[in-house]
Formats: sequence, structure tokens, C-alpha cells
Amino acid sequence: MTTKKKRAIPMLAASPGERLRTLRDLLGLTQEQLENISGVKQSWISQVETSARDATEDGLRAIADATDTPFGFFAVQPTTVPLDSLRFRKRASASKVLTRRVKTFYAESYRVNEALVAAENYPAPPLPYATAEELAREDIEELAAQTREALRLAPDKPIPHLTRALERSGVAVAPFVLTDDPDEQPVAGGHFGVSYWGGLGEPALIGYFPGSQGDRERFTLAHEVGHLVLHTFRPRVANAEREADLFASALLMPRERAEENISERATLREYARLKATWGVSMQALIQRGYGLDLIGETRRRSLFVQLSSKGWRKQEPVNVGREAPLLLWTLLSRKFGQRPYRPAAEALAVPPTMLRSIAPTPVDATRQTRDEQAAESPIVAVRRIGQAKGS
Repeated sequence: MTTKKKRAIPMLAASPGERLRTLRDLLGLTQEQLENISGVKQSWISQVETSARDATEDGLRAIADATDTPFGFFAVQPTTVPLDSLRFRKRASASKVLTRRVKTFYAESYRVNEALVAAENYPAPPLPYATAEELAREDIEELAAQTREALRLAPDKPIPHLTRALERSGVAVAPFVLTDDPDEQPVAGGHFGVSYWGGLGEPALIGYFPGSQGDRERFTLAHEVGHLVLHTFRPRVANAEREADLFASALLMPRERAEENISERATLREYARLKATWGVSMQALIQRGYGLDLIGETRRRSLFVQLSSKGWRKQEPVNVGREAPLLLWTLLSRKFGQRPYRPAAEALAVPPTMLRSIAPTPVDATRQTRDEQAAESPIVAVRRIGQAKGS
């Protein structure tokens, strides 16, 4: 009996033109802006990106130098992340241009995450997952309970540090810092979080936009975990965002404890105490009670009117501490030392400023002041380098 040799699956070569377009999306640059920074003509950039002409080493090196990007970036294979399967927590008003930039930033971050996880043989997430076409609220509550078990969390206690629980279980968490101007806050443009998990045995990455209050960031992370659990194998459900919100509420405050603490008689003062204990916003707690029929519509509306009258809809009382991710920094520093960004950028073929965003050093992760965020952003670094070249 003869055996047939397996045919090698052909791999597409990296396209410098596609990688050039990816770099512009990553940094949020138009072709004209890239010309101003690098000195490479806009017409050349356009023709390379559309495959109307071949890229030259001189042109690509000029762009790499101007944007502080390793030359190897242009030879990297595209990421394996199916971008149409990415899940976002964002407002409907978020611009398509910024969403494309976020997708690019995420794809490159996922590529880095894959490489670091593989190098350290870090375990894949043991998350549960839904497959049924339709999910009832009870199904989502049960999956949230199973997720707590998978993350080795107590079934009925507050989660002291959701980020650390995720990272211990193999779900990487990365802050995305996109800034267009050194004097402005990082750009989110209505985006809060983005995530992807390839399924059993595959790595997972949650990206979030820092700058919100700690309780809102925790809800964003829980919402994205909901996408991983509920939608990895159900990618086309119509009500995915609502399901993820329900999951987040159930994960952060299990039903049994909600029933003990939330009632028609609960006042804003009591909701504030619950917020301090559970790390969940007062508004989310009110919605949790309403969703579980612990309070009625009249009481829910009354509580939100009270919140508005006190100016608490946007800025609630009780500060919930912001959580700082550590996993990607730990993997990066193990492989490349305590000053990892430059050597890692060359090895991973990404701009070092991107690595500083997604894998901040512990001090950066805890401070994250506006000035630090602006200094670490790719676009600010690009402008600074371009200005220095022109002086």
C-alpha cells in the first residue's frame, strides 16, 4: 500500500503594499501626512498600495525610519485574525475610519500576543462557550457562573481584580492608546473594547481604551469576556451586544447576591455601597435589578431621574480603582529584558510605541496620566521624529 505525500499548502508572500497600508492605518496617517513626514511622494505611496508599481527598498526604508518602524514590518505575513469576527463594545456613532484603525491596531496586537504566548508556552484560556442558536437569560446566567469557575473565582463573591483573573487564565488584556495630538486625550471615538478568541487551544486578547472610570473599564472587560464565551461559536447572532451586557452583569454580580442586595426599597446611598463592594457602577446595578425583576420600571426610572438631578449619570460617586494589566509586559520582559521595547520591536516587527501601549511597564500601567499616554502614542512619536528630521 503506497502513501501519498502531503502537498505543502502554498503560503502567500507578504505584500509590501498591503503592509504599507496597514502601517498607515495603524498610525492613523493619510497618504499626504505620510509624505510630509517621510519625504516619500504621495503618488508613490498610492501606487505601491494599489499594486500599480513595485515597492523599492529605499522608499520603504525612508518610511520605516520616519515612522520609527522596523523595516521587517513590511515583510510580515498578515495576521490570522478574521477581522469580520472581531467584537466591539462601541457607540453606533463611532466613525468607520477610526473603527478600521482599531481593527488594524488589534490585528497587530493579536499577532504580538500570539508570538509571546507561543514563546512561553502560556496556557490557552479554558473558557466555556455557547453553541445554541438561541440563548435565554438563564443560559447566559449559567455561562457566567461557568466562567467564574473557569477563572477560578468564588461563585458568589466580588471579583477583586478581573484583569488579573483573566490573565492568570490565559486571556491577555491590552490597553489601546491611540492619540492624534499630544495635547489631547487618547482617541476612543465611541470605542470601549474589542476582543477575539479563536476557540479551544487558541489564544485570546481583549483590548480596551483606558481613560474611563475603573468601574466602566471593568464592565467593558466583562462585556468582552461575554463576547468570547457567547459568540466565538455563534458569530452571527443579531443581539450580540445585549447578550454581552447581560453576561457582564451576571459575571460581576451573581444572581443570588443581587437578589439579596437589590430591592424596591434600595436607595442611591445603598447602591453606592454596593458599587464600592462589587466594583460595578450604580447605573449597571440598577439595570441588573431591573433585568432580574427585583425592581420595576417605575422605580428604575425614578432612580435614574435622581442620578441625573445629582449630575451622577456621567460622574458617579465612589471611585473604583483602575486595573493594570501585567501579562503581556511579563512575557515581553522575560524574553527581551527589563527594557524590552526596542529589541522586541525588531524581533516582532512592530513600532515600539505600539508595544508601549499594549504592554505598559507596571509604573505606566498604574499611572497612565494624560502626558504619559500622549508620549507613548504612535502618532505623537511619528510627528516628533518627522519634526526632528525637518529641523
